[in-house]
Amino acid sequence: MNVDDHLATIDRLCLREFPARPGRSDVGFGGPGFHIADLTVSVGLGTGDGAARERTAEDFDAWREAIAQRLNDRWGQGQRWGMLTLGVRRARGEEIPHPWALLGDLVHEVHLWQADGTGRWVALGVAERDETDEIRLLAVVTAIDPP
Repeated sequence: MNVDDHLATIDRLCLREFPARPGRSDVGFGGPGFHIADLTVSVGLGTGDGAARERTAEDFDAWREAIAQRLNDRWGQGQRWGMLTLGVRRARGEEIPHPWALLGDLVHEVHLWQADGTGRWVALGVAERDETDEIRLLAVVTAIDPP
């Protein structure tokens, strides 16, 4: 896939109805008020060596930046939003809604925009926190405001 394919996936999700119940979808996972798409997924890095994992994470970061630049051109400069505070807030007992709670478990930071004309939020992040899992470039489209 290329940047245009990833943008097309994001565009489809901005228009698609949200699922009534949480579950797998043709592009990843979704639930009431959100879609999470696996834009790119590594292969064999869940148990692979650290150097290969680090190189792949850097490649996925570059993909995220390329997609982010195109979304900046479309919707204006997106926000960079660190997810650390969500973990702290959850540890203090605050209820964080999905997909934000899930993203906080998976990624260190997201690029975030509000898609013109849809009222939906679009977030991009690289899921690399779990060293026993594959690395994933994620796109999230949600009607749920960031907490």
